[in-house]
Amino acid sequence: MGVLFTGAAQAQDYVRRQPDLDRLTQELFAEIQSDQVPYEDLYETLLQYYQTPINLNTANREDLRALLLLSENQITKLLRHRELHGDLLSVYELQSIESFDLRTINRVLPFVTVLSADPNSARGNLWQRIAHEDNNYLFLRYERVLQEREGYTPPTLYQGRPTTRYLGSPDKAIIRYRVSHTKDFSLGFTMEKDAGEQLVWNPRNGQFGPDYLSAHFVVQERGRLKTLAVGDYQLQFGQGLLLSSGLGVGKGAETITTLRRSSVGVRAYSSLLENTFFRGAAATYQVLPRVQVTAFASHKNIDANVQQSLDSLAQFDEFTSGFLYTGFHRTASEVANRHTLAETVTGGNVGYTSRSGNLAFGATAVASHYGTPLLKRPEPYNRFEFSGRDNLGLGLYYSYVWRNLLLFGETARSSSGGLGTVNGLLASLGPTVDAALLVRHYDKNFHTLYGNAFGESTRNINETGVYLGLKVRPAPRWEVSAYYDQFQFPWLRYRVAAPSSGHDALVRLAFAPAKTSLFYVQLRQRLKPRDLPADADPLRALPLPGDQLRQSILLYYNTNPSTALELRTRVQALRLRDDVGLGWRAGYALAQDVSYQVHRRVKLTARYSVFDADDYDTRQYVYEQDVLLAVSIPPLYGQGTRAYAIAEIRLGKPLTLWLRYAETRYRYQNTVGTGLEEIQGNMRSEVKAQLRYKF
Repeated sequence: MGVLFTGAAQAQDYVRRQPDLDRLTQELFAEIQSDQVPYEDLYETLLQYYQTPINLNTANREDLRALLLLSENQITKLLRHRELHGDLLSVYELQSIESFDLRTINRVLPFVTVLSADPNSARGNLWQRIAHEDNNYLFLRYERVLQEREGYTPPTLYQGRPTTRYLGSPDKAIIRYRVSHTKDFSLGFTMEKDAGEQLVWNPRNGQFGPDYLSAHFVVQERGRLKTLAVGDYQLQFGQGLLLSSGLGVGKGAETITTLRRSSVGVRAYSSLLENTFFRGAAATYQVLPRVQVTAFASHKNIDANVQQSLDSLAQFDEFTSGFLYTGFHRTASEVANRHTLAETVTGGNVGYTSRSGNLAFGATAVASHYGTPLLKRPEPYNRFEFSGRDNLGLGLYYSYVWRNLLLFGETARSSSGGLGTVNGLLASLGPTVDAALLVRHYDKNFHTLYGNAFGESTRNINETGVYLGLKVRPAPRWEVSAYYDQFQFPWLRYRVAAPSSGHDALVRLAFAPAKTSLFYVQLRQRLKPRDLPADADPLRALPLPGDQLRQSILLYYNTNPSTALELRTRVQALRLRDDVGLGWRAGYALAQDVSYQVHRRVKLTARYSVFDADDYDTRQYVYEQDVLLAVSIPPLYGQGTRAYAIAEIRLGKPLTLWLRYAETRYRYQNTVGTGLEEIQGNMRSEVKAQLRYKF
């Protein structure tokens, strides 16, 4: 192993560099070609680790797993090193631990620290600690699309009725505040007004200005009381089959470490997603030295389209066909669906962890009750979907480390009698070889309303699959990672009118010629079932069950020619074919990024990209840099160019300002977007400004 730190760098004190979250996201999760990955939650989690880093001398196995950056073998080696040699004296001691290569060390350095004593052991008054906490920020953000969209034009009459229009202004505004300290406390609130929404003050209807309001207060490690959360929070236990906080990444360029979940328990919630949290209270209490009990209760009103039954013999007089997850309340119909369904969720968890941390197991119960029954449309693919008011999920999970193997899994049952199970194995086959195996099966009538375990579908229902992952480091600075996932759907699905199967495979070759450079090439192929249009076969009037083959390639290069200059080049393309001989459709995108530190207080970033996609199915998701805590992954289709520029300006010690301008220009188009988002012309441009004040 090369020498990472020398001379004065061996001192215990060091300045942690700010993490490059954009590059880290590229390395771990890039080219998923989807907008379903919870990037915002991931970003905020990693940022919290940077602002309140993990103490390597006190972190347990679950704490280290939650980073998503360390293999199970590396975690085991670190814990064994602590056991044999005592506390680490410096973070630089990581280079003396077997299996910690330079690339891994550089990844984790921004998120970890080494402290010889527990800084929370003599904490004193809670409110004084909050007042003097360094990790104390207020964010103000403003966004707007500059062109006029159809939803903001004056309404016209159609068949004697005014056409639908947005009720509010095209401005989007966000206010976020949070003060927190690792293993101690977290306090914060979030307010958001989406574009098109109104500012409404109607306390009787639960409206206090901005459409979305969220707040939380969490204290930790108060003797046997390990966590107490009031307000909005998330829960994750086991493999996320019944309760998943959004930290699960699933399939991606990182083929090993993101496969297993960490039982992080109760987490504060401060994100902008309006439907992935609980609202109420939760507490974790240590009843025995190795046993912890968690109880929680949540009640909130969620969006749904409540309907009256027209059939006097129907099972329910009033029902809803499902939840609405967009979080938008811009039009009269969206406002009418706002918070119309009362949801109450209660439950608990009992967990045991051995002294060494190698063995952990537990049980989880989640009971959900809805004020209005759910009743899906009478389509064949909805036959086994959840219906009614109540659902109870009961589950057991386990995790066991034996030598270089990690066995983990979770099995649960819902009120319908449906079972879901996910079980995996991670193995270090040698110092440079890691492998993974994961098997899952979710019955067609298994219902988990807040679960998000590993799977091909966005929900854990009607799926069976086997995942194989591999990561090899054949030489210093080289890494090969791959996975193959075979899956089946025993029952019908939306747009798939028969039982079906498919596969997903990925191979990536990465080379890091220097600490500041990275190159990789990645290939991916997906074969997934999808109904083909009826006109694909003139002899049939119904859609045809078929398959869609998608093949993609990604080349990425990141380098720092100097300490001030960073260059990133990205080329990606895909082709897609349906199995009725209609030929290939294709799409590609080419993007060049430049970042330059003009002054110690000013950093400029810009991108210019071109794209060409035959249709929406061949659209390109190109991850973009944005203001801190914001995520931008626009789908690009048609032909055109996209460019953006960001200025990060440090106005003083407490103040940082971000300014962002982005525009997309299309060829051969007279309009951009559809429906109420339609713009007359061939360009769509957005402005964004964010101010952070550090108290």
